[in-house]
Amino acid sequence: MTLLLTRGDVVELLTLDERIAAVEAGFRRQAEGGAVGPGVLGLPVPDGGFHIKAAGLRLARFYVAAKINANFPDNVARRGLPTIQGVVVLSDGETGLPLALIDSMEITALRTGAATAVAARYLARPEARVAIVVGCGRQGRIQLAALARVRPLERVHAVDADPGLAARFAREMSAQLGLDVRPAASAAEAAPGSDICVTCTPSRRPLLHRVDVTPGAFVAAVGADNEHKQELEPALMAAATIVVDSLEQCAAIGDLHHGRGLHRPGARGAVRGGRGAQARPAVGRGDHDLRQQRGGDRGRRRRGGGLREGGGGRPRSHGGPGKLTGRARRAHVDHRRGRPSMHEIW
Repeated sequence: MTLLLTRGDVVELLTLDERIAAVEAGFRRQAEGGAVGPGVLGLPVPDGGFHIKAAGLRLARFYVAAKINANFPDNVARRGLPTIQGVVVLSDGETGLPLALIDSMEITALRTGAATAVAARYLARPEARVAIVVGCGRQGRIQLAALARVRPLERVHAVDADPGLAARFAREMSAQLGLDVRPAASAAEAAPGSDICVTCTPSRRPLLHRVDVTPGAFVAAVGADNEHKQELEPALMAAATIVVDSLEQCAAIGDLHHGRGLHRPGARGAVRGGRGAQARPAVGRGDHDLRQQRGGDRGRRRRGGGLREGGGGRPRSHGGPGKLTGRARRAHVDHRRGRPSMHEIW
C-alpha cells in the first residue's frame, strides 16, 4: 500500500533539527558510496519551469526518490499560489514498488535550509554572529531559522526588492527567533559587516559583489537553479574558496556556471571530497590566487577564519543551490574524518 503524506503531515512528522541531521546523514552516505545519481531534468515554460530530480540511497533498504517541482516566481503576487509546488515519489529501489507519495513543498523548502545549516556548521566561523539574508520570502525565513540552529547569531540584516517585505521579515523573525533582525536597503550596505551571507532569490544578475563580502565570510547562494539565474558576481567566485556537492551540475547551472570564463591558462586547482574525485582546473584566479592549498594552509583554514592574507582570509562560498538530489549546492561527507569534506575548488 502506498502511503500518502500531505504538506501538513511532513511538518508534523519532522522537526528542523531532524531535517538537518537527515541531510547530513544523506551526504555522508553519498560520500561513502551509498547513493545513486542524482539525475536532473529541467523543463522551462512561460513564467516558470519544472524540475525533475531523482536519486537513490542505500540505507537499511535501497530507496529511490523522484521529485517533480513546479517553480513559478510570480505565483504569489499574481495568483495567490505558492511559488513551488510538487510531489515526491518514494520507491523501493529493488522492486520499484511505490512506497509513498509526498507533498514536496515542505521537503524542498526545509531541506534547502537544512543543507545550508550543514554547510555553515563546517564552513562558517564558529563565532559568526552577524548575518545577511537577501530574499525575504519563505525560503529566507527557513534559511535564517536553520542557521540559528548551528551558529550563535545575534544580528541579522534583511534585504529584499520589496522594502515592505524586508520590514515584515525583520519584525516577525525577530519575534520568532529572539534575534535583532533589521531591514537593510541593499546587500552592498549590509554585507560588508556580515559573517554569513545568504542569497535566496530568482535573480538573473549578481546581488553580491566581491567588494561587498568580508574576507573569511561564509556565503550560501541558494537561488540560482538554472543557467539563467545568478546571485554572485564572478569576481567574488574567483576570489573565494568554492564548495559544491556536484561539480558537474555546478559547472552547468547556477553561479559557478557564470564564473567559468574566469579561468586562465596555467591556473592549478583540485576538487576533493566524495568518491572518485579528480583533479580539475580551478574556476579562475583572483587576487587571492585560486591555487591548490597545501599542508599548513589547510590546517589554518579548517580552524576557522579562512586563509590569512594581510590579516584577512578568503570568503568561503557554498556555490549554487544544490542538494543531495541536485541543483548545485551542498556537501559530501568524508566518513574518514566524520565531517563534511565537500567538493572544494581552489
